[in-house]
Amino acid sequence: MRSRFRDLGFSIGRLPTGPRNAITDVPGVRVGHTTLIHGEGPLVVGQGPVRTGVTAILPGEAVYSDRVLAGSFVLNGAGEVSGLTQVDEWGLLETPILLTSTMSVGKVSDAAVQWMTRKNPGIGQEDEAIIPVVGECDDSWLNDAVGRHVRPEHVYSAIEQARGDEPVAEGSVGAGTGLVTCDFKAGIGTSSRRVVLRSDDRQLDYNLGVLVQSNFGLMHSLCIAGVPVGEILAPDFSDEAKRVRNAGSIICVVATDAPLLPSQISRLCKRAALGIGRTGSFAAHASGEIVIGFSTANKVPRAISGLTHQIEVLLDDACDGLYEAVVECTEEAIVNAVCMAESMRGQSDHFAPALPLDALTDILKRHHVAGL
Repeated sequence: MRSRFRDLGFSIGRLPTGPRNAITDVPGVRVGHTTLIHGEGPLVVGQGPVRTGVTAILPGEAVYSDRVLAGSFVLNGAGEVSGLTQVDEWGLLETPILLTSTMSVGKVSDAAVQWMTRKNPGIGQEDEAIIPVVGECDDSWLNDAVGRHVRPEHVYSAIEQARGDEPVAEGSVGAGTGLVTCDFKAGIGTSSRRVVLRSDDRQLDYNLGVLVQSNFGLMHSLCIAGVPVGEILAPDFSDEAKRVRNAGSIICVVATDAPLLPSQISRLCKRAALGIGRTGSFAAHASGEIVIGFSTANKVPRAISGLTHQIEVLLDDACDGLYEAVVECTEEAIVNAVCMAESMRGQSDHFAPALPLDALTDILKRHHVAGL
């Protein structure tokens, strides 16, 4: 039985979580997955084994007509989020954020265009063309990645099944199906924080959530709640075959309902990199660490009369609480991805073991890690 980190009796950081401890604690945000698992044995390109999928993050009900402000940060660019150049240029997000396998980015982007043009027939006619936002991690250690098994219906399903009113599935699901973190099975993880900002005469309450597609690192680097868990466990896994020639990557999606400008969202995304580092990443040469973020507080309608549009903006001096929250959320989301993932055997009998939770609990207790 797999458990989230807090269900083991431990916590990360000092800020309170939202009710689901997930990115969907930001009102309006929804998440959906399509998971593809079939076949076993030797790799036969185009046939399998298949260990991959698609994850969709929707900022609201109608992101194309009611665009949200967005930004990003690239710690190391050995990866891809297609559409990110336009997000950074305009400071707007106008499509769902989709995550998938590296070599399926084109197929997922094409399917997203088909889905969005059916929903919004004015795209490419009276309205501008769209560039879907699609991020990737390399799942080729376990998956027939060259076979590119993601099809349009898998993308449609992830988008259409996205929900915001129930727990977000984590671990080996969706775009995280074939992923590994620090030589342990990982994948999708999420976490959230409540942030209370106070001045002399006012209090503001905001939500911030993070979802990660986690696929980086080596076992000896894994750090959980400040404890070098990977180094301690490594001797027990010395006989395990581990992936080689693949430094992995991580895509991090940050959402908040705090009213931020695109430049402020990009600054928030920079701090997510600190959370990635806390878990053991040093942004290896061939590992991509890319963060994209958005705020649901202000909508920029596609159809606006006149030449101006008013938005509310939080002052820079008031953002420190959000910075602290995003570091905590990112760290915990990665840990949740590893804690929730089951062991998996994939193509050519490659194997990714699950992080042993009993051993993790014993290690953290010995190091006097704070409980809930």
